[in-house]
Amino acid sequence: MGNSIHSDTENTVQVGARRFEKSPYYDFYANSSTVLGVVAGRYYGVFNGEDPIDTYWTLRRKAVLYDVPEKPWQIEGPDAVPFMERVFARRIENFKEGRGLYAIACTHDGGTFMDGILFKMGENRFWYVQPDGALEPWLMALSDGFDVKISDPKSRVLQIQGPNSMKIMSDLTGGAVNDDMRYFQSGFYDIKGQELYVSRTGWTGELGYEIYSEGGKTDHKKLWDDVMTAGVPHGMVYGSMASMEIRRIEAGILDNVTDFDTSMTPFEAGLGAFVDVDKEGFVGRDALQNADRQVALYGVKCQADTPEYRGEVLDGSSAVGHVTAAAWSPYLNCGIGYVRFKKSGDWAGKKLSMKNQNGETVECEIVELPFYDKEKRIPRGQDKTIP
Repeated sequence: MGNSIHSDTENTVQVGARRFEKSPYYDFYANSSTVLGVVAGRYYGVFNGEDPIDTYWTLRRKAVLYDVPEKPWQIEGPDAVPFMERVFARRIENFKEGRGLYAIACTHDGGTFMDGILFKMGENRFWYVQPDGALEPWLMALSDGFDVKISDPKSRVLQIQGPNSMKIMSDLTGGAVNDDMRYFQSGFYDIKGQELYVSRTGWTGELGYEIYSEGGKTDHKKLWDDVMTAGVPHGMVYGSMASMEIRRIEAGILDNVTDFDTSMTPFEAGLGAFVDVDKEGFVGRDALQNADRQVALYGVKCQADTPEYRGEVLDGSSAVGHVTAAAWSPYLNCGIGYVRFKKSGDWAGKKLSMKNQNGETVECEIVELPFYDKEKRIPRGQDKTIP
């Protein structure tokens, strides 16, 4: 069934449970069919015995609850802002409290080291929510000479995603979360007696929210029960990465290490819009000044087949790239995926070939990302069409 790093249920091995961090929510949904993966040193649900296509449609039409492995890091202190100006390729100085900011960290030679969401929690206090990758030692290494403290707030993240997510969050917060909370806004809210951080963000391209716990301060069992109690009347179900992976590919959301890595610049990864090249002093700026601005990561569509994960993409008989993620799109009714080309360039519109899951060579079309909703009208709540 799996055809991507986040949906592979067949290539499994036994791993000692103490080596990585198990979610405090795990026991509330795990069953004999559960398959786990590891991101940022944390287990997450790759599959939970559900039908991923059914859950996908619930995500598009109602709501799905996901227990995700995103890991927030706290950066605080008098030099927090100048330190982050050094670390991230986005401007931080005018960043307002109550907002989320997509921010990229680069290597000294301009490679894309990390992407994630930065939140301003208070004066000189920030959380940076990372996907996979070794962020802590990188921050520690760069903090020399800055009066900052980097710590792990032990926060776990629940995502409520789908068109009914606002109704669910409104019920959880007594109406405090409503239409006034815009895309990428955030803040502390009372959720049935627990003060928790909430952001209007997610990893699905749908209208959605994320709830951040605060380690031992949070009663995770109560929070889970409260979320399920509020969500079930609105059709919410629990889902694993098997359904989220389909939707995130449709939405053109990239995964660190999987779809891009330090050998690609943000421009090659299609993330150039999130790099303020004229900002002085950030790591990687000098290398990016004269870097090629063309893109090397594109979408691919196959009308009757799902691309083979990590399969080669061929231009005639020449291998020109490989697939980094793939899925069958129920909405587009075709196979889709990402292709990382060996050379950046204007690949959109080209007809190439690749292997499908059965090892057969099939024709495919290269397209720009995302596959639809380029203006993000769905997560912004501007497009409320239910497919």
